[in-house]
Amino acid sequence: MITHRNISLFFIFVLLLLLLLNLYTAMNWMWFLAIVLLWLGINAIGSARISSDYHVKAFCNNPLETEKKIALTFDDGPSSYTLEVLALLKKYNATATFFCIGKNIEMHSEIVKQIIAEGHLIGNHSYSHSPFFDFYTAKRITEEIQKTDLLLEKLTSKKINFFRPPYGVTTPSIRRALKITGHNVIGWNIRSLDGGTKDQNLIFNRIIKRVSPGGIVLLHDTASHSVLVLERFLQFLQQNNYKVISTEELLNLKAYETER
Repeated sequence: MITHRNISLFFIFVLLLLLLLNLYTAMNWMWFLAIVLLWLGINAIGSARISSDYHVKAFCNNPLETEKKIALTFDDGPSSYTLEVLALLKKYNATATFFCIGKNIEMHSEIVKQIIAEGHLIGNHSYSHSPFFDFYTAKRITEEIQKTDLLLEKLTSKKINFFRPPYGVTTPSIRRALKITGHNVIGWNIRSLDGGTKDQNLIFNRIIKRVSPGGIVLLHDTASHSVLVLERFLQFLQQNNYKVISTEELLNLKAYETER
């Protein structure tokens, strides 16, 4: 299995072997540079792909699901657009999981209450969603996760089990933090890229080409174009006899611990 630990051990062994060989025969330093660059490249790819399980185990879909069932997830809210998303989910009788940012929860706690009241799930998406989150220490990451958990627990009266790292990037520090917090990492296998483009046709076509039983879709509840794509997508699912179920049901994992 390709993991950060296994890859690191392998490259350390290779570098030590090269150093040993260098004692008997002069080796070109470019070999050492090539090995180090390859090591860094594998680390970068593994960290950026949440489905790689490179640093932590992430639940990105259910490959055993054969029926036309998928899960919808929304990142980066709550925001004013979340209300429009909720209205569409109610219209099409669909359930979803909202991965919320702590600072947005503080501004829109009433929307979080509505998400919960309408039968949807809540997950932790860090407090700040900083672009530098990947470079934080394990201590700081732990503090962010716990701070957001506390905000959500005041609204749910339950311990939050689901966490989605900002940008889907994982690191050794995130792995160490999660050992303390005990969250399950929820990823995706159908990424809409609606956070990077406003082209509705591009987003919609990208999603429907990747739809398959057991999939988890990533959208955002923070922009008008995402809301418009969502309605088209829900219509598509309805026309193709897909059922939108919760991540709990799809993955057979609990989003919360028992009530306190």
